[in-house]
Amino acid sequence: MLAASVVDELVEIGYAHGLDAIGVAKAEPFDGTLAILEQRKAQGLHGGMNFTYRNPARSADPTRALPHAQSLVVAAKGYLQADPAQAAGLQARAARYVWDDHYQALADGLEAIAASLRSDGWRTRILVDDNALVDREAAYRAGLGWYGKNANVLLPGQGSWFVLGSLLTDAPLPVSQQPVADGCGTCTRCIDDCPTAAIVAPGVVDARRCLAWLVQDDGEFPVEFRRALGDRLYGCDDCQEVCPPNRATERRAIREQSLSSAKAAAVWFDLRHVLTAEDDELLATYGRWYIARRDPNYLRRNALVVLANVGRADLEGAKKLVVAALTSESAVVRAHAVWAAGELGLLELATPLLADPDPMVQVELARWDVPA
Repeated sequence: MLAASVVDELVEIGYAHGLDAIGVAKAEPFDGTLAILEQRKAQGLHGGMNFTYRNPARSADPTRALPHAQSLVVAAKGYLQADPAQAAGLQARAARYVWDDHYQALADGLEAIAASLRSDGWRTRILVDDNALVDREAAYRAGLGWYGKNANVLLPGQGSWFVLGSLLTDAPLPVSQQPVADGCGTCTRCIDDCPTAAIVAPGVVDARRCLAWLVQDDGEFPVEFRRALGDRLYGCDDCQEVCPPNRATERRAIREQSLSSAKAAAVWFDLRHVLTAEDDELLATYGRWYIARRDPNYLRRNALVVLANVGRADLEGAKKLVVAALTSESAVVRAHAVWAAGELGLLELATPLLADPDPMVQVELARWDVPA
């Protein structure tokens, strides 16, 4: 086992490169996590999500990613920023973690630590937003925080506005601290305020109801959750926004910082752009996001559901977007354009689709009394 001073030096390097919390855990199999992943997958709670559900045995064993690994250096990078006022026009919002490429900043900080380890002859592998490791369990074991009832890891005094990542190494590092005790107590605000009741038990999220997953899934956006999507183009922060530790942290952050106009432009997204831009342009703009099958039509699908929810703010502008979407080559886009037309009282626009051969479009038309 290396001296504790080695960990101190690595932590100092990480902080110097922008990381906000760092801990060390043993690179042992996450046996309990494996059982939970397999159980929830069998129950369908993963909602078809792959990521760590694709191969739970691999994702719950750090040594699968780096044979003979002995230690996990786990880090958190904060992404909380003040929420700017909404831009004018037909706008949609996205979850805070995609406002910037926070994962790259996290990876850069871990790479600085890895470089130090490699210079001493140790092997390393960095896992950031990677299905090879359950990052929340790694963070919990490294003593960064506790599991909240919304299944996020909360850091004491700082909340859950963090992205998490790990560095695997064969260096025998001493464990930095013990796991953090539960800090939620009797609070159930995240459960009570989830817009789709997706938190079905403390720490258990049904992905089939979770907006953050549904905007990433392929196929039809579930009709029962379309109005709940509100103005969200991508992601959902509600269970974090109502969390008392997060609210206290957010108040401090707002006092300490202000957003530039350039930052505000990356927070709100113009529905006109999403629904009219070419595929290449959409992927260039939103390529950091997980888009099902890398098909921009799923981004347009989300935008049409949002348009149905916010379009009355500019009904004439919304009408033009619906008209264009109804003639799309994509059945997913046409079907959700029918929904938008119905929600906005523009069903007469959908009449030409009554003869549409696609089953998804026909299912959508059947929800409405479209005039012949």
